[in-house]
Amino acid sequence: MDIWHIIVIIINFAGALGIFLYGMKLMSGGLQKFAGRGMRHIMGKITNNPIRGILTGTIVTTAIQSSSATTVMVVSFVNAGMITLAGAIAVIMGANIGTTVTAWIITLLGLGESTGAFSFPLLILAISLPFMFAKKDKLKSIGEFIIGFSLLLLGMNFLQSAMPNLEEFPKFLEALSTISNYGFLSILLFIVIGAILTCLVQASAAMMAITLVMCYKGWIGLDVAVALVMGQNIGTTITANLAAIVANTAGKKAARAHFVFNVIGVILTLIIFHPIMNLIAKITEAIMGSNPYISVGAIGYNPTAIPLALALFHTFFNVVNTVILAWFIPQIIKIVDWMVKPVAEDAEDEFRLTYIGGSWMNTAELNIQSAKQEIEIFSNRVLKMYSFLPSLRYAKNEEEFGKVFDRIKKYEGITDRMEVEIAKFLTKISEGDLSEQGSQRISSMLRIIDNLESIGDAVYQIAALRKDKFEAAVHFDQHQNDNLEQMTQLVQQALNVMNANLQCSYSSIDLPAAYVAEEKINKYRDKLRAEHLEAIKHGKYNYAIGTAYSGLYALYEKLGDYVINVSEAIDDSEKVAKIEAEKTENLAEGIG
Repeated sequence: MDIWHIIVIIINFAGALGIFLYGMKLMSGGLQKFAGRGMRHIMGKITNNPIRGILTGTIVTTAIQSSSATTVMVVSFVNAGMITLAGAIAVIMGANIGTTVTAWIITLLGLGESTGAFSFPLLILAISLPFMFAKKDKLKSIGEFIIGFSLLLLGMNFLQSAMPNLEEFPKFLEALSTISNYGFLSILLFIVIGAILTCLVQASAAMMAITLVMCYKGWIGLDVAVALVMGQNIGTTITANLAAIVANTAGKKAARAHFVFNVIGVILTLIIFHPIMNLIAKITEAIMGSNPYISVGAIGYNPTAIPLALALFHTFFNVVNTVILAWFIPQIIKIVDWMVKPVAEDAEDEFRLTYIGGSWMNTAELNIQSAKQEIEIFSNRVLKMYSFLPSLRYAKNEEEFGKVFDRIKKYEGITDRMEVEIAKFLTKISEGDLSEQGSQRISSMLRIIDNLESIGDAVYQIAALRKDKFEAAVHFDQHQNDNLEQMTQLVQQALNVMNANLQCSYSSIDLPAAYVAEEKINKYRDKLRAEHLEAIKHGKYNYAIGTAYSGLYALYEKLGDYVINVSEAIDDSEKVAKIEAEKTENLAEGIG
């Protein structure tokens, strides 16, 4: 065989794999857009009940067809304190079970001569569905799923065609046979190979597809295939660990727990490897009438026996390990506690993105959740920054005043950078395939972060005005100080309402409370303005005092305007969500 023939084979194989991966992406994306918001809601309701957590992880991963998306969400939720580490480990265990569905889809529908013929009718149906209901986001998502499913099957068909016969590569076959003949050492070697390849490809589904095709074509036997699958289970944990690079200690522990669980599962399987393989062989033989250990071309050889045995093993491996290790979640927590040491640092006073630095998922809809959580952190920082202002008033000397002012100045720089980075992330998301609701949410989030940054600017302006007053030795009387204290408290109440609206589900925000808080600020500003004009008329204080005083209460009122803008932006994103929900409900009633 010449070099050009090899290049053609590589190109065909890469193209087939690309179609498979794109089909998987569309399939997963359609499902996530159809049910992604509901999946996030379910994930957010997880308790410490291990069974419920395992079922949740299984259902979510089966529904969105992406264990990576599930584990990244888990890391984010642990990072935010929404679920405990124990609950996260249970969900990760369930995600491992849910990911076995991919192997069964490929085994039952993606291998064989009829695969391509089966996918074309689905492709035609999927193409027609979005055009028939162009204004229905839910139906377009279903159509996207069907397109993805058909492309997945088509990609599997091309993978089979691209995989050459063994006779064409005698030297490769000889080398493969050599490294497969070291007994248990060969199993360990292929586990490492499977882990490395999955880390590089960053798609365990693709590696599973390749492994199944190699089995079907007779390139590798069952022992080697099983070793590769165990390696893939370890390699796929890299996604969550990448997402946890910028996470806090709790998020890092959740990611490490995914790795620990899979490694322990592999070790337990290796201890009783041959009994397990004999059991899988007997089950396969009972179903197919053929032993998966029979060599290619031998009497009784069935090309579908090994892929079926591999799918059975994949399911057995994840289900049994989950059943066993679910009883040892406290011990897994102790291991990850030892692996991840808390970092002694004042994280709040440093620029540090928590969710969007390394948690990028290939589906735009699910990235919105990461952005929302980052915005919650942004809001908390703004409130923290605002809490420094009273310390300026009560500073006893220039050094104490300077420390507080410098801290506010540092936070102002942090808010500027947070706005820029979150805006970049949201812009990147908007370039993906989004539903109308998702697009509206991004637009609202851009408005939210713009106003949060403006709040930070207003706080810094108040601090700067206080600094000018301090340096000029301008002093307010008790009445003016009391008035400014009251205005500070009113703005604090508005900030608390805003923060609560950002922290909760956007569908349950308290917009009336935000308007009430805003109205109190405006009325009190009007009262202070009227009193101030009257005081100026009667010469109760000089120009410097009057300018500083009016400037401060005006800045507080301006800050309040930015605060109400945030809650209004949240409300806008929910209006579209409600409209879409009503459309779906009306459609369901029409069909019924």
